[in-house]
Amino acid sequence: MRAVIQRVNYGRVTINGRVNADIGRGLVILLGIGPDDDESKSTALAKKIAQLRIMEDAQGKMNLSLLDTGGEAIVVSQFTLFADTRKGNRPSFVNAAPPEIASPLVDHFVSQLRALGIPTQTGEFGAHMLVSLENDGPVTIWIEN
Repeated sequence: MRAVIQRVNYGRVTINGRVNADIGRGLVILLGIGPDDDESKSTALAKKIAQLRIMEDAQGKMNLSLLDTGGEAIVVSQFTLFADTRKGNRPSFVNAAPPEIASPLVDHFVSQLRALGIPTQTGEFGAHMLVSLENDGPVTIWIEN
């Protein structure tokens, strides 16, 4: 499982001209699922991200988590995080999990964030999405488990 986390002032996902997700301060999480990933990895990653101390405290230091600040999250399924670019100029995505594995694990990850008390919105699995955000910092973190 791979995640690219961006701390944002706002984030939005639009699909076919319709706003599917819209948050204020929080995290936009691009989530890639590999073929060997499972619910235990999904649960651990959700907990790690919820507790990750990358939100600013009153002194402007990254010392608070999303749980501490009451921030929101958008989760966007992102199979391209498993791109293999070692050969040629066209990425291969053979290392990404197939939809029948990936889709339920994305849903599980979202349910785990919500169970931890994080208001979480999503994109739509397999859809062409427009993701817009204002990266705060900028803070962008890559996590792989």
